[in-house]
Amino acid sequence: MCTRAVYLGLEDTVITARTLDWFASMDTNLWVYPAGLRRDGNAGPDSFSWTSVYGSVTASVYESATCDGINERGLVANLLYLAESDFGAPRDGDRRKPMSIGAWCQYVLDSFATVADAVAGLRAESFYLPPIMTPDGHPATAHLSVSDPTGDSAIFEYVDGALVIHHDRAHQVMTNSPVFSQQLALNAYWETIGGATMLPGTDRAADRFVRASYYIKKLPLTSDTTKSLAGAFSVIRNASSPMGVSSPGEPNVSATLWRVVADQKNRVYYFESAESPFLIWINLDDIDLSAGQPTRKLTLTAEGTLLDGDDFVSGDVTARLAAAEPFTFLPA
Repeated sequence: MCTRAVYLGLEDTVITARTLDWFASMDTNLWVYPAGLRRDGNAGPDSFSWTSVYGSVTASVYESATCDGINERGLVANLLYLAESDFGAPRDGDRRKPMSIGAWCQYVLDSFATVADAVAGLRAESFYLPPIMTPDGHPATAHLSVSDPTGDSAIFEYVDGALVIHHDRAHQVMTNSPVFSQQLALNAYWETIGGATMLPGTDRAADRFVRASYYIKKLPLTSDTTKSLAGAFSVIRNASSPMGVSSPGEPNVSATLWRVVADQKNRVYYFESAESPFLIWINLDDIDLSAGQPTRKLTLTAEGTLLDGDDFVSGDVTARLAAAEPFTFLPA
């Protein structure tokens, strides 16, 4: 499930793109959250809780988890499936509090302005993630990537019950299995061959990692917003899986449902459904994200498209946001 790639252009141009791949609809909608929201991790009476410091624009799945988004400081967070995740169990004398994995991405967007801040905050391990199932009956196992407007990146994984953090501007790409350290090793092998000679072409996660790594670094370096966005979209579309693709027993090998491209310099969040011929976007500069403002929502169809009657909607949809109550995170 999913590919993520970060384009590093000129004059602080940073664009993070990702796909959402799954074998069935995830009932995605777009949400706008203000600062100052009181949050509950929905993991029982002693659940981890917090108050949002930053407002954000996000994409939800199952109306119970935030899986992607950008906050008002330009920090982007992406939640991707990882079958090898092992979140561990509570420890003797554990002071950490439980939190639903459905809240993990939102907590980062709510709480941190930079990748360095997120690394320091998550390293403190104030919470743990109890094992839970998705509404369609699969283990809710994932890893998290973050990037900021400076181009910095970090990857967070739970391996053998311990939090592992990979923090480096060079970590521009993430896919799924195997764990990130092994992905880097596989990619290093393909770099010795050279993408101009041969690239792996299947829709498996390791192959998508290699292709996205090669192409995101081949894009022309520019500060032109239109060209930068077009380049990021070209790479993430190349890493997408066509409609109808699936592998029984491997939900991480599935068709792409939608793509997001986040312009972190100009604070615009672009969304593209695989079943719509048009692109929509939300401009954070046109939204008041201060405390006290309402939560807003853009309701999409089951296919992730936006319709006006029988017609597809395209373009800036900021004005179409409607007030809504925040959803409850997937219970743990």
